[in-house]
Amino acid sequence: MFTYVPSGRSPRTTPIIHAVYHHPLLVTLSQSFHLSLYDIGVDSVTHTQTLSSFTSYPPSSLVLSTPSATTYKLILAYAIPVYPAHWTVGATELIISSTEADRMMVTNTRTTRAIDIPPGWIDEGKMRAVREQWDRKVARVADTQTDGKWVVLAPGQNLPLFDADAPSAAPHSSSSTSPSASSSPTSSPAPPGTYVSSSMHSASGLQLYRLHLPASPSSSSLPRLTFVRTLHGQIGPVSTLALSDGRCVSLGVNGSIWVWDLEAGTGTEVSAGACEAESWEGVRLRLASGTRGAVVFDDRRIVSACGAGVEVRRFDI
Repeated sequence: MFTYVPSGRSPRTTPIIHAVYHHPLLVTLSQSFHLSLYDIGVDSVTHTQTLSSFTSYPPSSLVLSTPSATTYKLILAYAIPVYPAHWTVGATELIISSTEADRMMVTNTRTTRAIDIPPGWIDEGKMRAVREQWDRKVARVADTQTDGKWVVLAPGQNLPLFDADAPSAAPHSSSSTSPSASSSPTSSPAPPGTYVSSSMHSASGLQLYRLHLPASPSSSSLPRLTFVRTLHGQIGPVSTLALSDGRCVSLGVNGSIWVWDLEAGTGTEVSAGACEAESWEGVRLRLASGTRGAVVFDDRRIVSACGAGVEVRRFDI
């Protein structure tokens, strides 16, 4: 067992949000998006390189593979801002050399993004494609995951934390006013007799993209993120995702779980999650405390943690 202790606290090392390992290469990603490479030797740990990004943000995911005996391939998926106030997903491929000359050093990088607006003036034909991309921008990102072939983006929502967003829709009364609502210039009360739907009961759509990476990193062909479809079915906001080998598991903030076959574009509900008012009160309290939840899976089991402890479900994905 080896322990690497940095000389001091820095954005490179604190806090670490992701790490992947394929002996002897260890890659870590900090919250400030410092990507660090380490060479794990027989009796030592050597920090070889750190890369930084000013245009990439959490949530993110890492996939590390070995295309040849002398190289590693690292793929990152992450959130990218879209001017002026929205987000999309991006992906970067890094080729890391394991030769003695460039021991655990990045030798090539390629980056692509789901929304790529060309600068300057564009003709009407290209404008249609740009508008399609533009319509897929999101106000916030709950999670994004990749397995190196597929990239899934879970849009975030303004999660309800108050009684007004209770599971049962409440009628809006024009005679009752809220001091905070009346003082907000952007608030527009619903007409009398209408019902305000909670985002907890709105359908969630996961954006599915195909990541195209030319075989040769030196190829003139650029990498692409191609939109495939929106995955519909899960009700309520999605909290987190897990993705592997063309399969995706999505965990809702209410504990609901869906399993998706990305190749076929089909989904199956594994757990409906919280349905009763008492359960939803626990969901709101958990959201207010910042607890996000987590989910992992293999061919037979789904392990999730979402406020009610750790739950294991057997399921043939």
